[in-house]
Amino acid sequence: MIFVYVIRSISKTYRYIGMTDNLERRLSQHNKGYNKTTKFYAPFRLVLTEEYPNRKEARTREKYLKSGIGREYLNQLESK
Repeated sequence: MIFVYVIRSISKTYRYIGMTDNLERRLSQHNKGYNKTTKFYAPFRLVLTEEYPNRKEARTREKYLKSGIGREYLNQLESK
């Protein structure tokens, strides 16, 4: 199983969308500053998690969430 996830920085205005096969490990890596892209925005909270059977489907969803329509969807989701 592959997870598509969205995390939001607790201290700054920053959202990250990614995919992984081990969600707990990946979130821990983000919060410990192991990822160059997210290092300066830690700590994070999990906003959305979706599970997919393969990388191809997960990548399609990840690309959608990174698009303009996907960002609008996430903004609406977070404002609730």
